Amino acid sequence: MQFTADIGLEVHAELATRSKMFCSCAVVDSVSAPPNTAVCPVCEGLPGALPVLNEKAVEYALRVALALGCQVAPQSIFVRKNYFYPDLPKGYQISQFEYPLAEHGSISFAVAGNEKTARIRRVHLEEDTGKLTHIHTETEDYSLVDLNRAGVPLLEIVSEPDMHSAEDASAYARALRSVLQALGINSGDMEKGVIRFEANVSLRPAGRDELGTRVEIKNLNSFRAMERAIHYQLHIQQAILEGGGQVDQETLGWDELAGVTYSQRSKEDSHDYRYFPEPDLPPLVIGEEWLEEIRSAQPELPREKQLRFIREYGLAKAESSLLAEEISLADYFEETVRSGADPRTAVNWITGEIFAWMKDTGLEIRQIKVPPRTLASLIGMVERGEINLATAKRVLSRLLAAGGDPAQIVSEEGLQQVSDTETIRKIVTEVLAANPGAVEKYRSGKPTVEQWLFGQVMRSAGGKANPEAVRAELRSQLDAD
Repeated sequence: MQFTADIGLEVHAELATRSKMFCSCAVVDSVSAPPNTAVCPVCEGLPGALPVLNEKAVEYALRVALALGCQVAPQSIFVRKNYFYPDLPKGYQISQFEYPLAEHGSISFAVAGNEKTARIRRVHLEEDTGKLTHIHTETEDYSLVDLNRAGVPLLEIVSEPDMHSAEDASAYARALRSVLQALGINSGDMEKGVIRFEANVSLRPAGRDELGTRVEIKNLNSFRAMERAIHYQLHIQQAILEGGGQVDQETLGWDELAGVTYSQRSKEDSHDYRYFPEPDLPPLVIGEEWLEEIRSAQPELPREKQLRFIREYGLAKAESSLLAEEISLADYFEETVRSGADPRTAVNWITGEIFAWMKDTGLEIRQIKVPPRTLASLIGMVERGEINLATAKRVLSRLLAAGGDPAQIVSEEGLQQVSDTETIRKIVTEVLAANPGAVEKYRSGKPTVEQWLFGQVMRSAGGKANPEAVRAELRSQLDAD
């Protein structure tokens, strides 16, 4: 049988506010801060404590809603979502349900060069839960709870099931993460859990309109994990359906090491949460004047930036998409150009040597020791003929490892390019005299030997000779009678 996959994503993004959603407790780093030090009666859920809505969190949520083209509700309602977990101290989560902040948006993304669009069903505000640490010893198993994260502003963005492959879902998630980063409301740091993805996955026979039974895969903390988990679950569901079975609606976890999904619980429906209006919070009313003020202050979004890079700098579509996907990378490129580098040359260096270094070291662009003005200076030295390309790559490796000034490195190590005609003529003459056999092969009709001789000349010159001048002199002497 042929099947069609239907995939929707629920994205939970912590908002980068200084204080929590309903109290004045500071938002602290969930990894480095001592446990349970940023808590108060409100986020601990103590009796009598009353929530007060964080205005900045609402502003950040509206930025996202506008960026996604959503319809912002003039009035939205907070509700209590009742379920008990050890990391949810109140026993309920303050969220939005029937009347969310915004609905009916969309986002475009590219998969294998093809433009696709997914609809956004809703964007709503809620509070995050605490964090559990599970301890396993030879004698006992137990869990520790840290409530520092409890009450942190959380934005949930729910898509329609408009993705039809794991690659679609990953591209959608990347595009959405880029928007959140560009808006400055979320760092996009998946390792710290500030953005988390949950995939709703189902299969239906090809040609049938009715969606199949979905499963929800929770807390996918990397794009690779998302793709692997969706691929695995689609394989499982296809085997069940082809065998005449029925897919059960359930919530699944993902075991990255084993590469399998596992059941956590049967999937709840909305009635299981017993939603009812939060009695301690009035309806959230969004004034048109405030909304327009936020709209007018929106930054350039990744899609707009990509198109501008093509138009303004003459970049290829794939290059501009790659740079615009992450705001820090786009800023690095543009600052390099503003510092005097040719855009075409700058993008080649960034996506070549610098990307390779980042991949090898695991560093991000904002962590490398080569600021944009330094890269532009190095590029300028090549363009002015002060050093050749091979030397520039050696210098860049030094800069990436330890920082510094490219001109100083070139001066201290005597790496200036040799362009003197007499010096190059002498080196070429010596190399040809030392390799008569290769010269004879070239003159006997084997032109590929020239490249080997070129390498010998460059080696003899310590890699500092002007390559164009070397090639010209080498060709002249080889072709001489």
